Order: sequence, then structure tokens, then C-alpha cells
Amino acid sequence: MPTPLLLHACCGPCSLEPLRLLREEGFEPTICWTNPNIQPVAEHDLRLQTLLRWAKDVAHVEVVIAADDRDAWERLVAPAGFDRERRCRACYALRLREACRAAVERGFTHISTTLAVSPYQLFDVCTEQLVALAHSHGLTPVVRDFRPYYPDATRESRELGMYRQNYCGCRFSAAEACIERHEARDARKAAKRKA
Repeated sequence: MPTPLLLHACCGPCSLEPLRLLREEGFEPTICWTNPNIQPVAEHDLRLQTLLRWAKDVAHVEVVIAADDRDAWERLVAPAGFDRERRCRACYALRLREACRAAVERGFTHISTTLAVSPYQLFDVCTEQLVALAHSHGLTPVVRDFRPYYPDATRESRELGMYRQNYCGCRFSAAEACIERHEARDARKAAKRKA
């Protein structure tokens, strides 16, 4: 009999491999959506709809939509601004605390997150938050390093025609991603000029 597990999901594409691997391991995940960090609201809604379509049509997995407290995100996370580690730590804590609350409310004993698939996330910080919050809620954290499967998730999500975002979710990560893309473009142009 599979072990029920609540799997916090940041988006559809990042859910592909964790769901598959956790099922292979003997868990039966239910996905939990709580992502008040995703801005603007249209982006949030597009990511949620992408997840819901995949969950229903392809993965056959239940999705629980938990609270998305945007006011709490602005109060507890936004003040960190471009201090990425501080900002992400607070953001992980806010989202995973709500996922743990939803897990307890629904009778789950195990919890995990898809945040551990993206190489762009702060894996150690996320893991620390997941473990601490799970324990404080009487839950068993299921920590897995899904990052080696990120290329598989990327390929598969493209094959499925899923919407893929180009930043983590918040306005600060959008700005950071934009700067990184421009710097990479400028470096390519400089290399061409030298060649």
C-alpha cells in the first residue's frame, strides 16, 4: 500500500520528476499549491492552470489549493529585496509552513516539495526549512535531491507543451533573471567581436 504524501509544488514542470520518483519509491503524492510569491497574478494563475491541466489529464494526481497569503509575503519576504538567501529562506518558510498546515489538516504524515528539482533554488536552505517545519508540525519530511532530474523534467515538459516560466516567481527573481539573460547576451556579443 503506497504511503500518502503531500507534495508542495511550485509549478507543473517541476512536478513531473518528483511525482514519478516518489511514486516509484512507494509514495502516493497529493500535490499542494501554495505560492503567494508568484507575481504578477496573471503569471500565478497561468502556472496554476498549467499544473491543474497536467495533474488531471496526464498525471492523474489530486491537487489541493491551500492559502496564498500575498499580504504575508509582502510583509515577511519582500523586505529582503535582492538579498537572495534571506528572501528565499523567508519565502520557503512561508510556503512550506502553509503546506505543512494543509498536510496536518488533511491527515498526511509525510511531506515533500518540488522546489528540490530546480538547480536555481537554494537546495540546502529549502531542505533546512522543510525539515524544521515538518518536525514542528509532527510530519515526516521526505527530502530528496531531484536536481539531477531537472533536464528530464525540462525535456518532458516541452514535449507535453507545458507553459515554462523563465524566473522563479517573485518580482525580485524576475529582475535577477532578466539581468542574467542580458549579461549572457552581452558576453556572447563580446565573444563574437573578439572572434
